[in-house]
Amino acid sequence: MTVSDLRWRRRADVALGAAAAAILLAMMALTVVDVVARYVFSRPVRGAFEVTELMLLVLIFAGLPLVSFTDEHAVMDFIDRVLGPRAQRWLERLVQAACAAFMFLLTWLVWRKADRIWAYRDATDVLRIVYGPFVYFMAITLGLAGLIHFYKVVERR
Repeated sequence: MTVSDLRWRRRADVALGAAAAAILLAMMALTVVDVVARYVFSRPVRGAFEVTELMLLVLIFAGLPLVSFTDEHAVMDFIDRVLGPRAQRWLERLVQAACAAFMFLLTWLVWRKADRIWAYRDATDVLRIVYGPFVYFMAITLGLAGLIHFYKVVERR
């Protein structure tokens, strides 16, 4: 790995970490304001729950490609102990290929669901925020995670 690759990865980690922190901070601030307004003034923030749900969706799915890229998934490594180094590499490629296949399948299914949601113009109850762009965002991030897993299958190490 070259120095420029390390710098690029470091910058991406910092940018994505800052975006995640900003979304979490916004969610916390909205929740605090909503709770204070609800119990002190008997006037909750209109649509706070909907906005929090959508921010959580963005946070989770934006983090999915990052987790895939850095291999920070939850893993069970009990098989690795009995395999040699070559078999471990093949097992890792097999697992990456399976992950890529599942991510691409989920991308296709979620994209089809997004098309239906967009056609109906389905929206949140209170603020009438349209769900379609969020579901398309889910499909795109799933596809990106699938591409990352596929890259890990074919990359030379």
